Amino acid sequence: MKNDNKRTLMPKLRFPEFRDKPGWEEKPLKKLAALINERVGTAKCTPYTVTSGVGLVSQQEKFGRSIAGNSFRNYLRLKKNDFAYNKSATKAFPQGYIARYLGDDAAAVANSIFTCFRVDENEVDPAYLDYLFAGNLHGKWLKRFLTIGARAHGSLNVDDDDLLSLPVPLPGGRSSNAEQQKIADCLSSLDELIAAEGRKLEALRAHKKGLMQQLFPRAGETRPRLRFPEFRNAPEWNTEPLGDIFETATGGTPDRSIKDYWDGLIPWITTSLVDGNVLSEAEEFITELGLENSAAKFFPAGTILVALYGQGKTRGKVALLGIEATTNQACAAVLPRQGIDPQFILFNLDGRYEEIRGLSNSGGQENLSQGLIKKLPFSYPEDDAEQRKVITCLASLGEVISTQSKKLASLQAHKKGLMQQLFPSPEEAKA
Repeated sequence: MKNDNKRTLMPKLRFPEFRDKPGWEEKPLKKLAALINERVGTAKCTPYTVTSGVGLVSQQEKFGRSIAGNSFRNYLRLKKNDFAYNKSATKAFPQGYIARYLGDDAAAVANSIFTCFRVDENEVDPAYLDYLFAGNLHGKWLKRFLTIGARAHGSLNVDDDDLLSLPVPLPGGRSSNAEQQKIADCLSSLDELIAAEGRKLEALRAHKKGLMQQLFPRAGETRPRLRFPEFRNAPEWNTEPLGDIFETATGGTPDRSIKDYWDGLIPWITTSLVDGNVLSEAEEFITELGLENSAAKFFPAGTILVALYGQGKTRGKVALLGIEATTNQACAAVLPRQGIDPQFILFNLDGRYEEIRGLSNSGGQENLSQGLIKKLPFSYPEDDAEQRKVITCLASLGEVISTQSKKLASLQAHKKGLMQQLFPSPEEAKA
């Protein structure tokens, strides 16, 4: 008897050899995989954890040590191509992340926060399924079962039955596994290209960082280690505390509760935008009234901003104002002066990121201050021709990095679009 409720799916893009094959169908995960309940016990296994968006990473690599402790005996034991579902929510994966174990040696994950399962490889290709999870197939399904704040012991309260009821789209017919593998191989090849281009980008960034450290004098020195030939016999660079060379200031934040202070025409910059870049636009704006009734003040184009504090890696980063703008109090402003090119200042301070972060006050929260920035030694050549030579060199390398970054972003966007074409959308299923 024909099942009239059976849904047929069809991807928008299908490889030529499979275009005349049966349409795609959905199968619940429980028909493709079984939960793993095997415990480590006395077996030798490497303890792993999951890094969202990355995959399974050994505890030693992530934390510098094993954190399994006495509970290791109860960890779940994994084999190659097993999957581990981490129920911890992240911004990219609000319903948790599913990772595939790719190692050859036995691995183990904490049974308290992971649900693990092993697929029947006669039914589904693990690499194919891995790409579906990377596209958050499970999250789109599980969000209907989750309520805000539904957590148990710090993890999302996800029922295993709900996870196993996940509809998995699969090519139909006897060629299903071959088509799955074709899709996985295609995406894997693209991943390898993306990884290669990513390594090129990181190599370029590392080269620029090293070059900047050579083109500017190190602490206690008055000459750069690397100097262009025409300036090798030129005088030593001047070195003074930054506050003795430049005027500095900080900004302020108008009262958020007063609507008349916000959504005006005056650009207002926060540290979230500061990242070794030239700022030509703002994300927030204040009014003249907000400017008058706060510590915010106008800074001219050419001002260097230093992030005094901020989340994660923000503290110590710098940016160059390409427009006249105001800032919040988390930015120290180094105002422009004649004789020193603002871009020269930007490159100088950008290459000293770790040094600037090291100036932070000790205590519960390590922050910088305008006073600490003013004491920072700053070196520069009197000859503006030498300044321009340094700027041109680093700017040209920056353009190469920007081009490579755009190339990588284009490949990543291409992959995302390709996945949307290669996998059918459940919303377009035919009953």
